[in-house]
Amino acid sequence: MRQHPGSASCVPATLLLLLAVLLSLAVPTAQAAEDDTPSVTLSKKEAGKGGEITVKGGGWRSEALLMLLICGRSTPERGVIGGTNSCANADGRAVTTDRKGAFSKKLPVAEPPEPCPCVVHVATVTGEQAVVDVVFAVAGHPTAPLPPPADEGRLAVLATTRLEGESSLLTWFGAPPARQLVFTVGNLGSAPVEDPVFEIGTAHGVYAPQWEERQWRGTVAPGSKARIKLPVELSAGAHGDYQVSLRYGTKVLAEQPWGVSRPWGVTLFWVLLCLVVPAAVFRIGMAVVDKVRPRPAGLVARHAQRTRRPAAQAPPAPAALPWFTQDSAPPDIRRSAPPENRPPPTTKGQAWTRNGG
Repeated sequence: MRQHPGSASCVPATLLLLLAVLLSLAVPTAQAAEDDTPSVTLSKKEAGKGGEITVKGGGWRSEALLMLLICGRSTPERGVIGGTNSCANADGRAVTTDRKGAFSKKLPVAEPPEPCPCVVHVATVTGEQAVVDVVFAVAGHPTAPLPPPADEGRLAVLATTRLEGESSLLTWFGAPPARQLVFTVGNLGSAPVEDPVFEIGTAHGVYAPQWEERQWRGTVAPGSKARIKLPVELSAGAHGDYQVSLRYGTKVLAEQPWGVSRPWGVTLFWVLLCLVVPAAVFRIGMAVVDKVRPRPAGLVARHAQRTRRPAAQAPPAPAALPWFTQDSAPPDIRRSAPPENRPPPTTKGQAWTRNGG
């Protein structure tokens, strides 16, 4: 069978056309994947204390809360050595990305507690962890070489975390709820971890967690595990659904929900206060009204007579009995009664003297 001379040249042309179409479809995909990678740019690479720089970013999660810090003893390759303790935390800023994952924020230049090399550290506060470090020089700040890299221990949670403890009577009246976060960690690294510092975060609703450092005293040898208890405490009067998070370094190890009941004792107190105070005010007001209102004259006189103390009076004389008089008395009673004009009896001496004896 004889082949047409132009058919052989049509096959490579068709393959090239298909390859061009595939490349045109792959380029937007690669561009979209590149745009999804978090990135940060600075308006200045160097500035002195008291100055200000503009930090811009893109490719972050939409509407994510980010933390911006200037940290010392750090490089993009090794990260922030020593954690946020090496950063100027008091002069940090927070920013929320827009729907496209972009942001722009002004950051004041401050000297970190550790010497340079320094970076601008941008990290997510909630949700999936994402960190970007950009080299930045703080003019006039001391510089020191980084410590040599060493084997570091890596902690991981091996069992499900839980909250232990119960609420007391004081919690029912608004005292701060307190629990203990219990978990088991294992050291997956090649070096022991001594006195690790964890961070406990408590979040309520859609708010970002508030982080507090908790240090555990002890050593976790390589390949071993340890059972750790860390205290967790909420603010006074807290109630509702809370989320307790455990973080070590920049990695969130575990999250535990916590449902806190309402302090009904506080509600009962306010209900009683709303009942007792109006009743007391009403009684006081009625007493004042009764004291100052005008009284009728007759009522005042009767009131004065009731309150006046009676004067001392002589006891009344016994009443005479009319049926025992001499005229009306029986004969036997009249004979026994002494006559009214009878002289009083005399003694023998008085009679002898009267007769001259």
